[in-house]
Amino acid sequence: MKIIQVYDPPMCCSTGVCGPSVDPVLPQFAGFLHQIQSRGVRVERYNLAQQPLAFVQNPVVKAFLASEGAEKLPLIFIDGEIALHGMYPDHAHRAEWIRRLVRESANAL
Repeated sequence: MKIIQVYDPPMCCSTGVCGPSVDPVLPQFAGFLHQIQSRGVRVERYNLAQQPLAFVQNPVVKAFLASEGAEKLPLIFIDGEIALHGMYPDHAHRAEWIRRLVRESANAL
């Protein structure tokens, strides 16, 4: 099974889609994650403010935070490899990731 792991910066809720001023990228990204999850991709998402233990238990994430700092989050992995950091994926990234993740998940069945 394909997997995407997202290590988010500290946010007020699990998706950051709350409060009076929501970054429009966050609902788009949440929709993307829902879309790929419904197509068989495993999604794990961690928020530094709510799940700090997940950040220190992953040695790659822990080292990233030590060298780059929390301001360089999010850190996004696809199948255990860093796919993107410091920003959420734009439309082009999401489209490519859908093709890659969904196609590979379908081929694994």
